[in-house]
Amino acid sequence: MPRGAEALDLPEWNRASGQSSGTRRRNAMAHLDSEVKEECLREDLKFYFMNPCEKYRARHQIPWKLGLQILKIVMVTTQLIRFGLSNQLVVAFKEENTVAFKYLFLKGYSGIDEDNYSCSVYTQEDAYESIFYAINQYHRLKDISLGTLGYGENEENRIGLRVCKQHYKKGTMFLSNETLNIDSDIETDCIYLDLQALSKDAEDWKNASFFRLEFYRLLQVEISFHLKGIDLQTILSRELPDCYAFQNTITFDNKAHSGKIKIYFDSDANIEECKDLNISGSVQKNTQYVLVFDAFVILICLASLILCTRSIVLALSLRKRFLNFFLEKYKRRVCNADQWEFINGWYVLVIISDLMTIIGSILKMEIKVKNLTNYDLCSILLGTSTLLVWVGVIRYLGYFQKYNVLILTMQASLPKVLRFCACAGMIYLGYTFCGWIVLGPYHNKFVALNTVSECLFSLVNGDDMFATFAQIQQKSVLVWLFSCLYLYSFIGLFTYMILSLFIALITDSYDTIKKYQQNGFPETDLQEFLKECSSQEENQRVSSDFLSCVCCLRRKGSDDHLILTN
Repeated sequence: MPRGAEALDLPEWNRASGQSSGTRRRNAMAHLDSEVKEECLREDLKFYFMNPCEKYRARHQIPWKLGLQILKIVMVTTQLIRFGLSNQLVVAFKEENTVAFKYLFLKGYSGIDEDNYSCSVYTQEDAYESIFYAINQYHRLKDISLGTLGYGENEENRIGLRVCKQHYKKGTMFLSNETLNIDSDIETDCIYLDLQALSKDAEDWKNASFFRLEFYRLLQVEISFHLKGIDLQTILSRELPDCYAFQNTITFDNKAHSGKIKIYFDSDANIEECKDLNISGSVQKNTQYVLVFDAFVILICLASLILCTRSIVLALSLRKRFLNFFLEKYKRRVCNADQWEFINGWYVLVIISDLMTIIGSILKMEIKVKNLTNYDLCSILLGTSTLLVWVGVIRYLGYFQKYNVLILTMQASLPKVLRFCACAGMIYLGYTFCGWIVLGPYHNKFVALNTVSECLFSLVNGDDMFATFAQIQQKSVLVWLFSCLYLYSFIGLFTYMILSLFIALITDSYDTIKKYQQNGFPETDLQEFLKECSSQEENQRVSSDFLSCVCCLRRKGSDDHLILTN
């Protein structure tokens, strides 16, 4: 080959050699960058799944959420106890007034209700006397009542009581020849008796044509009136008193026309804002202290809500990084179980608890200053939030292997238990409907679907068996034989078979968890990926330290928040 040709080929060879070396350097840098990203991801994942103590030892991160949860448990429980004591006074005042009203307005009330009604009458004379007795007692209320009661205004801003009667429009009945001629249309007639009318001679309004009752077509008589009262016992607890409006209704029910008129008494108590309160002493100052305490609880729950929400958001970002890396390197998707590992259910539980506590605390503050009166909703919110707060404590016990058996067993057995309950529930519903339709007329515990379900649930747990059998009426031999077959088959099926299988499912999950704790849990893709981090730390300490340094140098500023993922 001529020397000129060799001279011409030399620069080309140098350029090709330079390009190949540049490609190798770029490939080396790309490989190094990939290893850096992988190592950084492992470090972030490892840090995310640490418990608060390990995080503090690793990066000296103060466990703010743990401290807030401990403080929140103390504060929320204290708040709930104080509100519970106040709510008990409210409920006790309502119930005691209802009992007092029954003694005041129901003639011959014995103090014990008959089934779901208060008392009953069996003659026309007793019916008239009971109606006139309630009206006279209303007129003499201030002279006979022991409570702080007064007359209240109705919807028409009138003081008095209203008496209404419902009856069939018209009809005639001749029992001698079993003849009945009646119009099924129902008419309602009402009369209003104010205090001025009641102050007159009682015979004037008693002899009115309205009170001439034709019992064979009478359906019911209803007496309704409004009363007002004030609860002074709250002053002893250094709280502002509550003012109440009682809407009372006495119903004489004759719809069955069986010779027995059932008398129902219903009292609906509503808390109203007292118009003019002049109370001296330390009540007002105590109210201010309670409001400050509730505001502090709201601030604590708000801080906990923000921190837990931030952790969930950052966990989702870390999950996205891991999914993209796994798909890029291994060309396959991460299993659903690993994806759900990033969604911390305890944080969701804490967020729900914080929201309920904040809303309940705001309602409690409004109730305290008498702007709202919804005690029931506030108690449900605060009670449920406190339940969730204490359940959340299990999360921190779960960091210890000997204490997390309950959580792991519940997680493992829950899907199987739900499927089993769905199948057993169909049989349970069948027994419920069958017992209600067949035994309802003959057994007090089977008169309604809810009472049937409660009775059967008690039988499953072995409660009240003898009483259920003893109350079976033997008026119909066929029904008695069916009821025995019904109860024996239910107890045998649910107590000895279904309940035993239910317990066996949970026991099987518990045994599985115990074996896993002894022999190790099955490793998923995520756990294998994190396991490589430990092996690399042991075998390649120098390389790992170098990569960690490069990781810190090459980390983007936008990724800094991902270090403190949890």
